[in-house]
Amino acid sequence: MNRSDKRRVGYLLLWFPEPSQTFILDEVNTLADLGLDVRVFTLYGPRPAARVAGMAQVRTPVSRLGIPAAGMLLRELAQAPYRFGRPAAPFLARVLARRWRSLETAGEALWAALAGVHLARRGRAEGLTHFHAPWANGPATAAWVASHLSGIPFSFCAHAHDLYPPDGALTEKLRAARFVRTISEANRRFLTDLAPEAAPKIVKIPYGAPLTATSPASPPPGPPHRLLALGRLVEKKGFPILLEACHLLARDGADFHLTLAGDGPQRRHLLRLIADLGLADRVSLPGFVPHNRVPALFAAAHLFVMPCIIDSRGDRDGLPNVILEALAHAVPVVATPVNGIPEAVRPGETGWLVPAGDAKALARAIREALADPAEARRRARAGQALVAQEFNSRRNYGRLLACLQADAAV
Repeated sequence: MNRSDKRRVGYLLLWFPEPSQTFILDEVNTLADLGLDVRVFTLYGPRPAARVAGMAQVRTPVSRLGIPAAGMLLRELAQAPYRFGRPAAPFLARVLARRWRSLETAGEALWAALAGVHLARRGRAEGLTHFHAPWANGPATAAWVASHLSGIPFSFCAHAHDLYPPDGALTEKLRAARFVRTISEANRRFLTDLAPEAAPKIVKIPYGAPLTATSPASPPPGPPHRLLALGRLVEKKGFPILLEACHLLARDGADFHLTLAGDGPQRRHLLRLIADLGLADRVSLPGFVPHNRVPALFAAAHLFVMPCIIDSRGDRDGLPNVILEALAHAVPVVATPVNGIPEAVRPGETGWLVPAGDAKALARAIREALADPAEARRRARAGQALVAQEFNSRRNYGRLLACLQADAAV
């Protein structure tokens, strides 16, 4: 029996699996394949079956809470001083009595703290040796509470929306965690500035590419040029900027069609913008696309565009996995230098980067990429090689496994 067989790690998430977080499913499945006993606990209930259709099979046990568990959680909260000692109540009060960044964040933290009391008991009963939260907000709060009450060490990962802005308890979680993983150098610097004393235990471990991609037969170069964008239709993705760039391309006579796949709260706004800009014949919004159909989108694309911005609340992407997926499929990429994106899209090497929010610069880069198919193909192949080298799932999650085994950063 190797050392990983002796470990039993509780993974704490809001939902699992989640279609917009295929990289988390890849992470959990890869750790299980590497021999780690992983048990997933979700703070919320299951997603509808239609929403998770097309995702890879989950290869680890999953226990879910959600609204039906509310009564049980409240009963366990009342029992906490008897089960974990009198200091449990002051600690929980300290966890919750702070300035949260929003009412939604405060509600999530309250539920996470309740779940943490339950998971402290479950952790002891089920022989868990470590709690790990793949997000720095609610899941990390639950892990912090569960760890403090049970004595089982915890760690968490920090990405993007869970960091910018911090949730009000992030600095304390950084200090309390056994180690902290982050996915980009920009995030590592941000966390180090927040808690300099925690710097030695903050480790950068990039994502693994969640798709096992081959190089599909790309469409023949030349018009009509097929552009692809993919992601949740939310402000930080910058899709209105992409539509403005498409308007400039159309005005200049470019022959193209954009497929903008995904769903989210900006859908109606984007549809209105498409109509206002006269792009109805040039832009398609197919809505949510199941994960097993994503490779077909890449196979049909000349160019992938990811125009991320920092939104009005400070939220931003870390390193969108769709960029890694595009490069893994050898599709050329135009993107913006937000957070960790430059670690995969390197100007002149693996793609094109333009200033965030600049529709004119975005249109110029798209024109340049489409005008020189040989150069676009060269950069895409270089990006494919980079993903294979730097974003290899087994290698990167093997490093994470070593952290979980040692309960310390490597």
